[in-house]
Amino acid sequence: MRLWRLTRAPYVALDGQGAALHGSRYAPPGSRVVSLASEAGLAVLVALRYQPDDLARAAPDHVLGWTEVDAAPLRVPDPDEDAVRAFVGEWLKTRRSLLCAVRSRVLPEADVVLLNPAHPAAAAVPPLNCRPFDFAQCLHRPPMLDAFKEAR
Repeated sequence: MRLWRLTRAPYVALDGQGAALHGSRYAPPGSRVVSLASEAGLAVLVALRYQPDDLARAAPDHVLGWTEVDAAPLRVPDPDEDAVRAFVGEWLKTRRSLLCAVRSRVLPEADVVLLNPAHPAAAAVPPLNCRPFDFAQCLHRPPMLDAFKEAR
């Protein structure tokens, strides 16, 4: 399974330290967990929500990366946010699978895939294959926009 992550270059390690230090949407405070996405576009959309309004002010060291994981994620039931957090907390503690999938609230057709770095299989997960990513360049004003407006 190919999994995607958009992050800043210093934080590409799949060790969960960022979540342990700064928190995570679905994991209890202080928990090590790595948030990945089932689709590259979802990784971009999720990261975009945390960028400044003026994308030219976004940090210049973002990278879009992917890794291949030979594991099927455990599906997280998602009746509400509190139930998801409780499930993920128990999942992290018991280490019952390497991955779990939460239906994305940003793009419900895709999944946020959580990786438990404390699971024994985590050591075999390859590091991210990364390329530079620039929000301003990616989301620039398309040249054809004016042509489409004139055609109306």
